[in-house]
Amino acid sequence: MAKRKKKKEEAKNIVAVEEALSKSEQFIERHQNTIIYSVLAVVIIIAGYIGYTRFILEPREREGFEEMFKAEQYFEREDFELALEGDGEYPGFLDIISDYRMTKAANMARYYAGISLIRLGEYEEGIEHLRDFRKRDTFLGAMAYGAIGDAYWELGDEERALRYYRRAYRHEPNNLTTPAFLFKAGLVYESIGRYDEALERYERIRKEFAQSQEARDIEKFIARAEAKK
Repeated sequence: MAKRKKKKEEAKNIVAVEEALSKSEQFIERHQNTIIYSVLAVVIIIAGYIGYTRFILEPREREGFEEMFKAEQYFEREDFELALEGDGEYPGFLDIISDYRMTKAANMARYYAGISLIRLGEYEEGIEHLRDFRKRDTFLGAMAYGAIGDAYWELGDEERALRYYRRAYRHEPNNLTTPAFLFKAGLVYESIGRYDEALERYERIRKEFAQSQEARDIEKFIARAEAKK
């Protein structure tokens, strides 16, 4: 009896599988053209993306970085106006952003442009460029957030300055940028009378980043904040 029952169940399963296969075949037959067109569309999209990346985007990437070298030299010399606008022969960062959209060169130019504008006192415009900068790099990402914090501090907006300093020291923590922006956050907290929070940042520098430049004089700032408390 048990063997017969088992055979019946196996037969039922086979029938069920056959019916499912039959329905699948019928579905494919009914929608054959739609399926073919869908597959072709996916293939075309993938091929188009590969072609665009290889034959258009990558050459533009290289060209953008090559065109930007003079602006970078002006930036290093702190000649920020020429770095932004160009010198008539070579483009500036603003030209690179405009002419090489969607490239890594344009993204890098946004960082340089943002820093340059902030150094020239054009804080709002500098903030806008740094917000558009894609912050994937550990060091530059933190520096971009920190520069936005600097700009807001100059504008007298301490709360926004603190928000961006926090983003800066939390961005991919490391021994260079993290203590630098912890320190700046501490200074802002001190300036608005929030001494406990200033102390917390200074203490972190002393405990976690004892070898950093900021740690050299941190005892002085800890003592000052404690005295103000």
